[in-house]
Amino acid sequence: MSARTSKATTVWRQPDGKPVSCLEKIKVLNQNIQEIETLCADALEDGVLMGCDADQIKAALHELIDGLKAPHNAKK
Repeated sequence: MSARTSKATTVWRQPDGKPVSCLEKIKVLNQNIQEIETLCADALEDGVLMGCDADQIKAALHELIDGLKAPHNAKK
């Protein structure tokens, strides 16, 4: 299964585990993921073209994502 297939079937969930049902919210979330994928692919390509190690760039992107904090007003 490709990454693109798994994103297409993603069920976005609320903190309580219930699925997000608003189609407009789902559309925005899916568009955001698609934009992030494009930016990450561009960054990886640029880095490799400049002679950087692809695995190091991927690790830096993973570290960036892992370091994200939820907004303070997000429900826990």
